[in-house]
Parts: sequence; structure tokens; C-alpha cells
Amino acid sequence: MQEQNRNLLLAFGLSLMVLVVWMWMFPPPEPTPREAADVAELPVAGSGEAQSMAEAEQVAADEELPRVAIQTPRLSGTINLRGGRIDDLVLLDYRQTTEPGSDNVHLLNPEGERNAFYALYGWRPGPNMDWDMVPGANTPWEVIEGSTLGVGAPVTLGWTNANGLQFTQRFVIDDNYMLTVTQGVENAGSETARMAPYGLISRHGEPDDLENFFISHEGFIQVTDGKLSEDKYKAIRDFRVHERENTNARVTEVAANGWLAIADKYWMAAIVPMPGQNFSAVQRYIPARDVYQARADLPTLVVGPGESGSVETMLFAGAKEWSVLRAYERELGIERFLDAIDWGWFFFLTKPIFATLYFIEGVIGNMGWSIIVLTLLIKAILLPLAWKSYVSMAKMKELQPEMLALKERAGDDKQKLQQEMMKLYKEKKVNPAAGCLPILLQIPIFFSLYKVIFVTIDLRHAPWFGVFNDLSAPDPTSIMNLFGLLPWAAPHPDSFLSLIFIGILPILLGVSMWLQMKLNPTPTEPIQQAVMTWMPWIFMFMLGWFASGLVLYWIANNVITFTQQYSIMAMNGSRPDLLGNIGVKKKKKT
Repeated sequence: MQEQNRNLLLAFGLSLMVLVVWMWMFPPPEPTPREAADVAELPVAGSGEAQSMAEAEQVAADEELPRVAIQTPRLSGTINLRGGRIDDLVLLDYRQTTEPGSDNVHLLNPEGERNAFYALYGWRPGPNMDWDMVPGANTPWEVIEGSTLGVGAPVTLGWTNANGLQFTQRFVIDDNYMLTVTQGVENAGSETARMAPYGLISRHGEPDDLENFFISHEGFIQVTDGKLSEDKYKAIRDFRVHERENTNARVTEVAANGWLAIADKYWMAAIVPMPGQNFSAVQRYIPARDVYQARADLPTLVVGPGESGSVETMLFAGAKEWSVLRAYERELGIERFLDAIDWGWFFFLTKPIFATLYFIEGVIGNMGWSIIVLTLLIKAILLPLAWKSYVSMAKMKELQPEMLALKERAGDDKQKLQQEMMKLYKEKKVNPAAGCLPILLQIPIFFSLYKVIFVTIDLRHAPWFGVFNDLSAPDPTSIMNLFGLLPWAAPHPDSFLSLIFIGILPILLGVSMWLQMKLNPTPTEPIQQAVMTWMPWIFMFMLGWFASGLVLYWIANNVITFTQQYSIMAMNGSRPDLLGNIGVKKKKKT
């Protein structure tokens, strides 16, 4: 039993060490609000393939132009005719908080407002062309088709320059979050024109609600010919000054497939050139205006007199829903679009865990009960290992008298004792480390499930029952208000009081862990005994800050593990003396 306890302590000690490092060395800092930039931002100028890129400084016109409404079952907003910017977008299916009457999530905001975040399309002029000859960030577009952009109701904007070049932007939107933007040009003049289309996403300053927590990625995402790159805002600021861009930038040439995004934890806006399209992917930061940009520069179009040309680009602006991203990846051929969700290093676990949880929730219709069912499924998969482990523990208990006899014979000769014990294990076909394996396997599963609960929008505001209306948030109950019986709120999850006045789920976690550990006799060594005594209660207070969905998983895991260990050991003739280990009744002498 001493070897068994040592292995158990090793596993729990490792888990505790990881959790302590996680919670205390990497605490999520308080978000630092930033003021919105007060200078107009525009795409860099350029001449396609003939000349280098340079910054085009313009000031937005004071004249206010009309807006074109956007209305779909899931989105509401407007297109600004000044520049044809998509700069006003509300997600109708999501609210800021779980409070009744909470505002919907406002994803895109116009320049000049706090947290300005928008998309726009334009052209870079070629040789013998100036910037005022192509549409840009402040071009006054006119509506030439449609009135409200909706599903099955496209909108087309038009603008003609002084040389007879007629430009159009046609917007088509689906019933989720994808727009298709067709940039067209028709040459009614007498000279050949060369120009290059682009699409960009621009964010003025870091968002106010930036969590900046290492467990989830917020910032830039880029897929270029199968390669995924994720960069936080600081990394973009630290890019070296690029000669072509004359700003902190990184330019990546894409041969066939790719997309660029600026993403929050649950939402993102992404420029997606059509699959098979080559382009230049530009990620940059403009220090003078505190502006971040992700831009796709497409190849130059050569349009002769009487000719026309066009290019299609997709724009995703919405929630990072697993089912929607997967559908776009499969149906539209957008490479690795599902990786817009930050699956982390354990993606080989987080992806199948979430897919299974998503399927179960689709059947049950409740995420809390789905987590419990998922726990049952995981424990069923690990049952062969658990069976072998607990059978080994039962055999170890049977060998305890022989092990005590070996210790008496060996005396202080530890080498001899070790050799005799290994010989005994071999003869009885017992593996003393078998009890450690199932516990160690739970560690990556635990972290993977934590990642899933923390970063996937399907867990955001997901209810269970009663006051548990957001499984991605900490337990909303507290000892302070007698778990909701008294008429005042529990301490805020960010306050120190929440660490002390914990809720019902962390308490159940501590009790279930304590009972599970009491299936084994208390070690005789003082240090081991102290660790075994305090570990459940340390975990109880530490996990009070964790998402309630994760604590629910651990409670369910403890209960199932307790049942498995008790049943399997009893079936193998070594029923655990639970009441004796707790101290309710006197233990029998062996």
C-alpha cells in the first residue's frame, strides 16, 4: 500500500503543481481601456506591380452620406457609403451578458467611435494613375441596385472617375455571417488602366474587453497555403518596419489558398480570397494612429478600353461557431477555417472532445447534462485502464502482509528490500505503478476540456439549471448568501472574497475528492498524510475561480471514479474500508 500511496501522491502532486503555476504565475490581467484613434485611417497607396507601396494620407470628408441597411435573421447593421465600409454590425443571437435586456453584441463600429472596427474594399492605382482615380477609404459611393442587404437581396454600389472608369461593389450575404463582395471595373475611357483590388479589416486600438489571457488567442489569425499563424497585438506592434509598407508589417505571398482575420475570443472579422486565388497577405500596425490592419492585396487587373474586369472576395463577420465554420470550410473550400477557434496545443484532444460534446448537446439540449454524459463516455473509454489499475490495487492490498514480512527480514538493507519487493511483484504479476496511469491520463483531458469550455462560443452563456446560467463562468452561488437563499449577490468572480466565499460546486468538488481519496487507508508517513489530508480542500478553493462547467466535469469524474474503484476492488475480493478510513468505525486489525 505504501507504493500505491506514493504513486497516487505523485499524480496528485503533479496536478497540483500545474494548477498552482497556472493560477498564480499567469493570472488574467485587468483590461486596459484605450481611446479610439481620432485620425482617419486609409489603406496604403500603391501601383500594383510597377512601384513600391507608400502611405496615402487623407482626411475623411465632413459630409455625412446615407447608409445602406443590413438585415438578416442573424445580423443587423449598415454599410457606410463613405468608402463603402462595412462598419456597423450587430449579432442578433448574442448579448453582452446574461442579464435580462442586455444589449446585443456590437461587432463592427465606425471610425471615430470607441473600439472602431470595420472592413472596406478599394483599389491601388497603377502607372499614370493617381489615388483620386480609384475608389478608396473615403470614396462617395452611390446605390445602383437594391435598398437593404439581406439574404437573397444583394446591394450594388457604383462610382465613376473623371477618366470613364466605372467601379462597382456588389454585396451578397448568406443566412449566417458570410458576405461575398465583387469588385468590378468597366473601362469606358480611351486608355488601358492597370489597378489592383484589395480588401482590408481595420481596428483602431486594442479592444476594451481584451482579456489578454494566455489560454485563449485574441489578435491576428492567418492561414497561408495551409500554414496557421496566430499573433497577439503586441507581436504585430513588434514587427520590423517593412520597406514596402513603411510601417510595422509582415507580408506573406500566398500561392493558392489563405485568409486573414482579426479575432476576439468569440468573434472575428476575416478577409477570405476565393480558394485558388493568389494574393499578398499583409498584417501591419500603424504607430502614428494606433491602427491594426489585416489586408489582402490581389493581383493587378489590366482593363483595356471597352473591357471590364472583376474579382470576388469573401468577408466573414460574426461568431466563431463550430458548426458554421465547419460548414464554410467544407462547402466553400476555405482551408483550415475551423482553426479560427483556438484549439491550443492539445488540438488532437480538444477537437474531438468538443465535437462529441456538441453532438451530445444536440441530442440532450442542455450543456450541463451533456458535460456529465461526456464524462461518463470518457470514463467508459478509460475503463479498461481503470479496471487494470484497481485490480492491481486490490492485489497490492492482498500483498500487504507479505510486504511487511519482507521489510522485517530486510531490516535497514534498502537495496535488498527493493529487490525482494520487485521479485514479489513479478511472481504475483502486480504492477505497482498501474494505479497512477488513469490519474495521469486525466491531466491532458482536464486541460483540453478547460480549453474547450473557455474558448468555444457554444459554452458561452450556456445554462444548466437554476442560477447556473453560464457554464463558461465561475459558480454564481456563494457561502456569503447561503447559495442564493439570502437576498444579496455573491462576491464578484474577480474579487478576492470569491476565493474565500466559494460556491456549491467547488464544495461538492472538495467533498467528492476527499471521499475518493478515503477509499485508500491514510498513509503512515507524516508528510504523505498531510498532503492527502489537505489536497482536496486546496483544490476546492483553487477551482472556485474556474468555469463552472469544468468544475461540474471534475465532480462527475470524481463520483464515477469513486464508484468504479469501489466496485472493481470489491469484485476482486478487496472491498475498500471507506467508513474505517474516514474514522466512522474502528478499523479491523490485519
